[in-house]
Amino acid sequence: MNIIPENLKKYQKFISLVLKYRNSDILSAASDKALDELAEDQELSEESNRYTSPEELVEDLKNMGPTYVKIGQTLSTRPDLLPETYLLALASLQDDVEEIPYSEIQKIVEEELGTKISKAFLSFETQPLASASIGQVHKAVLRSGKEVAVKIQRQGIRKNFIEDLDTLKELSDLAVKHSKTAKKYGIDDVLDEMRHILIHELDYNREAQNLIALGKNLEKFEHIVIPQPVLDYSSSKILTMDFVEGQKITSVHGIQKTEIDFSVLIDELVESYLQQIIFDGFAHADPHPGNVHLTKDRKIALMDLGMVAKFSPNLQEQILKLLIAISKYNGEEVSKVLIEISQDDKNADIIGFKKEINRIVLDSQNRNAAEMQTGKMLIRMNKIAAEKGIRIAVELNILGKILLNLDQIVAVLAPQYDLAENMKQILEKMMVKKMAHEAKPENFFAQLIETKKLAENLPERLNKITENLAQNQFELKIDALDEERFTDAFQKVANRISIALIIAALIIGSSLLMRVPNFQIFGISIAMFFFIIASVFGLWLAYKMVIKDEDFKRKK
Repeated sequence: MNIIPENLKKYQKFISLVLKYRNSDILSAASDKALDELAEDQELSEESNRYTSPEELVEDLKNMGPTYVKIGQTLSTRPDLLPETYLLALASLQDDVEEIPYSEIQKIVEEELGTKISKAFLSFETQPLASASIGQVHKAVLRSGKEVAVKIQRQGIRKNFIEDLDTLKELSDLAVKHSKTAKKYGIDDVLDEMRHILIHELDYNREAQNLIALGKNLEKFEHIVIPQPVLDYSSSKILTMDFVEGQKITSVHGIQKTEIDFSVLIDELVESYLQQIIFDGFAHADPHPGNVHLTKDRKIALMDLGMVAKFSPNLQEQILKLLIAISKYNGEEVSKVLIEISQDDKNADIIGFKKEINRIVLDSQNRNAAEMQTGKMLIRMNKIAAEKGIRIAVELNILGKILLNLDQIVAVLAPQYDLAENMKQILEKMMVKKMAHEAKPENFFAQLIETKKLAENLPERLNKITENLAQNQFELKIDALDEERFTDAFQKVANRISIALIIAALIIGSSLLMRVPNFQIFGISIAMFFFIIASVFGLWLAYKMVIKDEDFKRKK
């Protein structure tokens, strides 16, 4: 790891956090070697060895800044990475962050819109509706009288995010290099995906387009509301959108549950998410209960579209097959689909993976509606895959997170709702709908063009093949090793080694005969005679090796 001097404080801050929790459940599987290297030049205090609670981790993340708060929020829905006690504690990070002072809000709004806040808006409430790690939301009224919600990004948050993420990237690379656990769970991939999500979430122009796209995709659902942006009052740091009056799902009380039939709303909510994933390939990726509101007219509003997931056509089809297999408790088909959308190394335990998946699916068959949680099951499968050396597509973990959040919403609004059975019915309808959609003439156009080309060229090519067969002119070209050439080359090498050994023997013999002064032929020392012969042979061998071999290569 290359330590950049100006980042030393950031490294120290993160390393101190790791060392503090090195003996807790959260790092119980970490590599000692990686931690030892991270701990270089760091003194372990008594505090690092004492018991640390999940609640303490939450406070530490808040103190470390918005980047770590956002990472904590993301990790709060990752049971494949963290123990349950930490997940519950990190969930409190969803709302509990410090407010931005109104003076700072006013400054940002006026800089972004290029006008006074009093000119842009008829009224602008100083108290925020909500405050988050990236920004906060205020209610306002446009000059037209339209009520809007204005989301304002925290000053300098993008720069801080990028700096912190760069630091974490370097440290995650180190962890993957030295920790088998970090490598097995793809910590570097997790961080890359997190970076991608967080950077996109900082661009409010992108979120505005997400709101428009999702609103269009879900316009057929009567009970689903997507607030639409007001583009003239929006920028990369400000997002002005429809004001939706209502309450968070988490604040729905017991009396409301008896007055409202939530099953109709949940039916639409579940179907809308399955449509997003399987048909549209574009889904709201963060439907935690804090981002799903119950409106005054008893509809469900989906808020905060900074985080979206995209699924390729092939992956959409595989997910449909996977969810249908789960609904039918077909463990063999489930493991087959998971392997098809994954990568595995040479040491992957495929047989063990299939056994574990089959066991999970069969166990789920014996659970009642309240206990059956497809999201949690998918995340468990992802964890088992990592343990067996299989890396499932990251989109599947996002799918697990979406379904896990839906499970939580159902548990709040209608605990007795049979989500698994209703999903099965919706999926079967979607399978028929998808097949009908793919059978449309326009979807066959590309295939028809290729089929037309094949049909046009096939008779001519078949005639050519049969003519060549009839005239005994059918040839099969195979690039293979030329045995004769190989043998000749090998023999040439052997001969040259033999000649070289003879020359060496002549030179050594000549050196020894130099000690016999009276041994001469025609007045020349016999030693010198053999030395001359060795020199001639040596020059001849050099000629053969350099000149002749070069001529041979050119001819070849």
